[in-house]
Amino acid sequence: MFFAHRADAGQRLAAVLGHLRQDRPVVLGLPRGGVPVAYEVARALGAPLDVIVVRKLGVPYHRELAFGAIGEGGVRVISEEIVRLSRVGEKDRAAVEQAEEAELVRQAGRFRAGRPRMRLDGRTVIVVDDGIATGATAAAACQVVRAMGAARVVLAAPVAPPDAVAWLRTEADEVVCLSTPSGFSAVGQWYQDFSQTPDEEVVSLLAQAAAEAGPETEPQGESGAGVEADVEVEVEGGGVRLAGDLALPPGAGAVVVFAHGSGSSRHSPRNRSVAAALREAGLGTLLFDLLTPAEEARRANVFDIETLARRLTDATHWLRSRESLPIGYFGASTGAAAALWAAADDTEVGAVVSRGGRPDLAGARLAGVRAPTLLIVGGRDTMVLDLNRQAQAQLRCENRLDVVPGATHLFEEPGALEEAAGLARDWFTRHLTVPER
Repeated sequence: MFFAHRADAGQRLAAVLGHLRQDRPVVLGLPRGGVPVAYEVARALGAPLDVIVVRKLGVPYHRELAFGAIGEGGVRVISEEIVRLSRVGEKDRAAVEQAEEAELVRQAGRFRAGRPRMRLDGRTVIVVDDGIATGATAAAACQVVRAMGAARVVLAAPVAPPDAVAWLRTEADEVVCLSTPSGFSAVGQWYQDFSQTPDEEVVSLLAQAAAEAGPETEPQGESGAGVEADVEVEVEGGGVRLAGDLALPPGAGAVVVFAHGSGSSRHSPRNRSVAAALREAGLGTLLFDLLTPAEEARRANVFDIETLARRLTDATHWLRSRESLPIGYFGASTGAAAALWAAADDTEVGAVVSRGGRPDLAGARLAGVRAPTLLIVGGRDTMVLDLNRQAQAQLRCENRLDVVPGATHLFEEPGALEEAAGLARDWFTRHLTVPER
């Protein structure tokens, strides 16, 4: 199959993506050549269009081998196995990330011309490129989009080699490709016009799509009451400004602040899934990054519980200065220890929930916690389960340990995360909100 130009490819691709219209998708184009294709897809589906800027993190002495990728908002996807096998040191790793992050910020600012990026939480996202060669960039884009909170990731391209498509099916929930020729050598050979897409064209198409699009209506919950979307905020904590997402449903009775664990961020799909369940129950949520991207590059920082707890406390003060609502903490992994440490210092915290957490790392502070505390652990996460039992023995507050049968540390098993979210929801609504009379 040959294509006259990228617009032709986009129109033909849109014709086979019609089944996704009912999902109210967001369409993201990979720069630069993917944006003209994505523009046609978005226009045909009546969907909003944005650019997805991804930078691969190459091993210093072998740039084609990526040990990870970064996206906007501090999203990082790292292959610890490749880091280990390629022996990339922390100093080299940080240098590569710093250089790529600077280029990512430059590109994103240039393409969007000051417009905010699209929110992807809970959305079906269609990632579009003008063609796929090796699939490395497309795979990185899928990983980054998922880390940004997308509920479903669809990868769409006009042409790609069969082996790349087979691999990408393991990275995306669905792959749509019009042509998979066995004699593939380069994307350009399948276009009559494959001239370079300049930055100016990307900027123009994105601006045109934004002007054509009407305001989106936020999806409603089962009750029919609208849920307010996340608002990007800057949280002041420990002398630094940390990116965060604050969401307050109409009539919210309390706010739950999330303390993320090692190697995670506010974009964690698991924590965002729990946050969505809390918002459906009428609870507000604040998800923010306890560390800056540069700090995350140094592994030891994620185990500096005292610093994490201090920043959580500062974020709580920041929140109280804006909202007079009861506050609870939800912590995962090392974030659970930070939540308990901070709760021990702040008697006004109304409740704490730990999911797959390391409460033991809060040490002697456990005895000072007064907030009702729920510990949720997977039944197959045996080592962490033992550590939670030891921590529970040191708690002097109302507390409970709930084990989700068959679940491992990340609660990836069918229904496991939903059960953990339900337990957290019930604990917070019981201890943070006033029952209706």
